Amino acid sequence: MTIHVELDAELGARLAAQARAQGVPLERAAARILEEAMASRLTTSSDLTVSDFHALLASMAEGSERLPDLPTESFTRESYYEDRA
Repeated sequence: MTIHVELDAELGARLAAQARAQGVPLERAAARILEEAMASRLTTSSDLTVSDFHALLASMAEGSERLPDLPTESFTRESYYEDRA
């Protein structure tokens, strides 16, 4: 797909500098930025299904069974700021 986008001079210069730094054509640098932006929107979308949400929680909890069980009493204000008097 081909699209036409008008950029102001400053943004165009920043994009061109980034493309040069990456050693890729300007079009490829713009496509990468767009791909990254679209990917980040998908992961932060509020359109998650319940099953997607549960899968996200499960992936976050993965490996947590190896964490030690700490008593609730260990989470006190003093324990976080013990070096401050």
